[in-house]
Amino acid sequence: MSLIPSLMSDAFKTAFDVKDGAELIRAKGGRVRLEAVTSSFRALEGKRTTFTLLNETHHWIKGNNGHQMYETIDGNATKKDSRYLAITNAYLPGEDSVAERMRETYNKIVEGRAVEIGLLYDSLEAHPATPLTPEALAVVLPKIRGDAVWLRVETIIQSIQNTQISPSRSRRMWLNQIVAEEDALFGPADWDAIADVDAQLDPGDEIVLGFDGGKSDDTTALIALRVVDMTAFVLGAWEKPDGPQGEDWEVNRAAVDTAVHDAFKNFEVSGFYADVALWESYIAEWSADYGEQLAVKADSRNAIAWDMRQGKEKVTQANERLVQTILDQKLAHDGDLTLRRHVLNVRRRTNNYGVSFGKESRESPRKVDLYAALMLAHEALHDLRTRGKKPKKQTRRGYFL
Repeated sequence: MSLIPSLMSDAFKTAFDVKDGAELIRAKGGRVRLEAVTSSFRALEGKRTTFTLLNETHHWIKGNNGHQMYETIDGNATKKDSRYLAITNAYLPGEDSVAERMRETYNKIVEGRAVEIGLLYDSLEAHPATPLTPEALAVVLPKIRGDAVWLRVETIIQSIQNTQISPSRSRRMWLNQIVAEEDALFGPADWDAIADVDAQLDPGDEIVLGFDGGKSDDTTALIALRVVDMTAFVLGAWEKPDGPQGEDWEVNRAAVDTAVHDAFKNFEVSGFYADVALWESYIAEWSADYGEQLAVKADSRNAIAWDMRQGKEKVTQANERLVQTILDQKLAHDGDLTLRRHVLNVRRRTNNYGVSFGKESRESPRKVDLYAALMLAHEALHDLRTRGKKPKKQTRRGYFL
């Protein structure tokens, strides 16, 4: 606010009768004003604002009533049919700040899971694989700072090289990168580095499948992993819609069943691992229909059933295999945004057998089911390569002597 008066010319001040102050600037005889506000959200209720600037919204969290402040500002803007602009540094994932909520809303709109509300999201972010070396930063920083030319690149590089400051904070502050929480299995850089947005799954490709099913709240997911190059594709993701549309929602089981049959119809499926919870009858039918033609089987009694509830050691080993494959960049994906969201929601869960995975909390709305399906597909591929046997194709021809 102390800077704004210096941006106003004398002619501007005269034309609009501006009376500038440090925290309150009046104009037009006091009928309009520009005001700095840090007070309670309750005191802002009902203000007839024409424009509001929300500053550093990555600090607007539940603990400082940031959520209520944002809701109040949005309500005031709606009453007046006015606008607001939020400016911020990159947020810390998991802090549930207003900045994080805005980014998640934008992602939902892009994915088609939320209605377009006229939200413009503009962000200059460095490539996820940008190294924090002085040579790389000298090239990247001038592009990321945009028109903030008062930021000296040399000084920023010195700050980033300061070992007292964590690299994750430097990436958020100066490269605008969203950096993972400490207990996240993967950061955006880990996942985005293995994206192949031009990848396509063609009819007849040899694949393995992974399935994780839900009923009403959890997402139901069917993931394919191409055998030749280990590229992941989402064949189906059935997720509870946000808002009123999600009330009394249940997954369309017929659509899921059709997607599974279509996968076997269109591709050469060599393995299929499916978590049995809530889908026992369907998995039994799928096993009966296709079990004999699979090159690798989950169980001697059921070729597809892979029960994640009864084997903590087995799940932990499968997760560690997938984590290492991703970090070694041996796996690729086609950039599917829903899969990306679920992968980045995964949290590290340590047990006696190693590192497993889970949601941030039992009731968290941040789902990880597509990651679970990916893990099952990856485990099927691992077993296919280590112990798979090509089944003999039945020609259905008989010979008589």
